[in-house]
Amino acid sequence: MPTHESANMTSHIQPLPDHWRRPLVALVLLLAVILVAYRHSAWGMAMIWTRSDTYAHGFVVPIISLWLVWRQRAVLAPMVPRPGRLAWLLMAGAAALWLAGDLVAVNAATQLALTTLIVLSVPAVLGWRVAKALAFPLAFLFFAVPIGDFLLPRLMEWTADFTVMALRASGIPVYREGLQFIIPSGAWSVVEACSGIRYLIASVTVGCLFAYLSYQSTRKRLVFMAVAILVPLVANWVRAYLIVLLGHLSGNTLATGVDHLVYGWLFFGIVIGVMFLIGARWVDPLPQIFHETVADARVGESVAHRTPWLGLALAFSVVLAPHGALAVMDLATQTRPVQLVEPVVADPWRATAKPPSNWQPAFEDASDTLDAGLIDGQSQPLGLHVSYYRHQNYQRKLVSSENVLVKSHDPTWARLATGSFDARIQGRPLRVNSAVLRQHAPGMADAGQRLLAWRFYWVNGAFTASDYAGKIQGALGRISGWGDDGAHIVIYTPLSDAKGAEVDASARLQSYLDSQGDALVAALRQTRGRD
Repeated sequence: MPTHESANMTSHIQPLPDHWRRPLVALVLLLAVILVAYRHSAWGMAMIWTRSDTYAHGFVVPIISLWLVWRQRAVLAPMVPRPGRLAWLLMAGAAALWLAGDLVAVNAATQLALTTLIVLSVPAVLGWRVAKALAFPLAFLFFAVPIGDFLLPRLMEWTADFTVMALRASGIPVYREGLQFIIPSGAWSVVEACSGIRYLIASVTVGCLFAYLSYQSTRKRLVFMAVAILVPLVANWVRAYLIVLLGHLSGNTLATGVDHLVYGWLFFGIVIGVMFLIGARWVDPLPQIFHETVADARVGESVAHRTPWLGLALAFSVVLAPHGALAVMDLATQTRPVQLVEPVVADPWRATAKPPSNWQPAFEDASDTLDAGLIDGQSQPLGLHVSYYRHQNYQRKLVSSENVLVKSHDPTWARLATGSFDARIQGRPLRVNSAVLRQHAPGMADAGQRLLAWRFYWVNGAFTASDYAGKIQGALGRISGWGDDGAHIVIYTPLSDAKGAEVDASARLQSYLDSQGDALVAALRQTRGRD
């Protein structure tokens, strides 16, 4: 005999209404097809959750979303699930976004598109009324998408700005070069872990859930979300300043190594805890749930045996269409190994035995690379680096945030300044990315070799320095039958300490492009081997 308590518990769990069963089976079937068809994107997202502390919360986001859906079961039960009008058109847009993202191998785009397809499958099968009732649980799924690394450069700059300003306000002299600065007790640098991106994403995710569960007022929710964004930013700046100050006052015996990460999370935990305690003072009471009329339930019973086959067929077609398009485009992609052709050197330049520096760009997983040294008529040296990419994928790709001139944790080289320069190649304007690099020399702020480097891409037979244009050109190349071949090109030259040295170095780099541009293009085309 069941106990009184278990009997009451059973009475509160309502059986699944008949008119929900077939639509739910159709929804599960569609979701299964989406996850199988886009399994590479789903797996890539899960791998990022595994290896990145910043996005580890992605594992619990789907679980939380399912729990939030379960909380709405009393509201959903009387509703009549019907395929939503034109939902498949929005799914087509998400599928097109996935195709575009896959063409340029952008994880953020493909994973965002996959999540959008999952979310839109609800109105496609169950209808817009159901989707509206589940608006927040569905929207919360987007927190599983590991997007946010594009904020790193700006957040690192803000952290360095605040830390240096606060140190100077504390009476500590600071010498700053880019993201690195020196104080009397030692040298410090702002790296990715100091950006505060982990704190920001964690605060926004948890803050959004707290605001939804705690408040019914839209105004309160927006105010709390604004606080959840501002608090971790300011807290991270204060954290960075306190860690440097603590290291300085302790003679670098405290807040160094792993300690500063532990102290940082402890400080952040306290700040966020206080934020939630304050926010809890204005919690709204839960709203009462009013069940729909019996008439609505009867309408539901009348459609109990209808299955949305047409809407399901349209959704399946939209989901699978991008994979058919990719199969056709991949026929034009070369797979043979790359053998980079070295450009022929023309007067007034001459080839040298080795490049003018031991520095190399931190470009990853290139199909082949070339490092060459040249010298002009005035015996001024110049270096050429080419990283060539073919048969690109999500690990080996031409345009990537991982492909940088200098890694932030590089023990030998540092990037001091970045900018752009209006150059020319083959008589055409080319706005290149420019950077000043310096070789580290322990104990000295201004010692070591300095370089001026220009970087740009050759993709789809054209030059560009824009990451966005490079991505677009790469996609157009695959669509037009060019293939996915492309090259990352860097030319660089040493910088002297003389006044106007950067102007002279820029003129030297431009002189190389003026006289050697045709030879460079010829070598790249010969490497591609399809002209």
